[in-house]
Amino acid sequence: MLEDVDRTELGRTLRTWRERLRPADLGLPAGTRRRTPGLRREEVAQVAGISVDYLTRLEQGRGPHPSDAVLGALGRALRLSTDERDHLFTLGGVRPPAPGTISGEPRPSLLRLMDRLTDLPVLLFNARMDVLAWNAMAAALLGDLSAVPPGERNMARLAFLGSGSRVVTDDDAERDRLDRALVSDLRSSSARYPDDPGLHRLIAALEKGSERFARMWAERTVRVRHGDRKRIRHPQVGELTLDCDTLHDAFDDQMLLVYSAAPGTPEAEALALLRVLGIESHGEVNGAADGRPDRAPDRRATPTDRLTDHPIR
Repeated sequence: MLEDVDRTELGRTLRTWRERLRPADLGLPAGTRRRTPGLRREEVAQVAGISVDYLTRLEQGRGPHPSDAVLGALGRALRLSTDERDHLFTLGGVRPPAPGTISGEPRPSLLRLMDRLTDLPVLLFNARMDVLAWNAMAAALLGDLSAVPPGERNMARLAFLGSGSRVVTDDDAERDRLDRALVSDLRSSSARYPDDPGLHRLIAALEKGSERFARMWAERTVRVRHGDRKRIRHPQVGELTLDCDTLHDAFDDQMLLVYSAAPGTPEAEALALLRVLGIESHGEVNGAADGRPDRAPDRRATPTDRLTDHPIR
């Protein structure tokens, strides 16, 4: 923890960064005509999972000492770069995340890539297997991750400690293969980030809460995976088998998980139907929101409330 908090500059900075964004940047509807540029405080507060009054006091330079969790949530809501996030932490009197730890901030270039992948379900996660972002198609296929508490948006946590999944694992061998792949991913990450506190907490929670994970973790098996196939049991389009490919960004050690199907297959037709269903249920918009054609706003990794359907494995 640093000593000084520059409350005035912190407030001005938050307000300036809020005003440079548009609702479409966060997957929010444009709504009615706005008197001032940028996002409203209510929108930033909603995405960051804090109260409007709290954000108002921060912007006015009279708020309480913000925690690292609050500053991190604001950084994600405001789509800050790593350098901007570190500056925000410093203004707030909190030491920025140390080098050698796993970043929890989505890489902006990967988010822009997700913006273009409107026809396929895509998730973005880091080396800790935290889900950092997802698009509307992923929500339509796997369930809305915004209903999952932020601290539980982790692929390994959902697989070993969750209460259900749309990924079909009724075959023991299939479940064993998918679970071992997740454990192997975490084992590899623990070698790259031996001092990451979040990874230590995650592994400890999984060992304590899942005997199955503890047994697999003790085996110390490591296997690199570049692609997979998964069966998804969807409540509206039924069961479908999709290719799952992982695109790795080495700079921030973040990965895009993309679900796809060969053209002309029943699975491809099901994905096309899901895109229509996703637009109808989530209220996605196109061109008019931000001037770019055929853009469906993403469902970002933003704090909300309860879990109704654990979506991924």
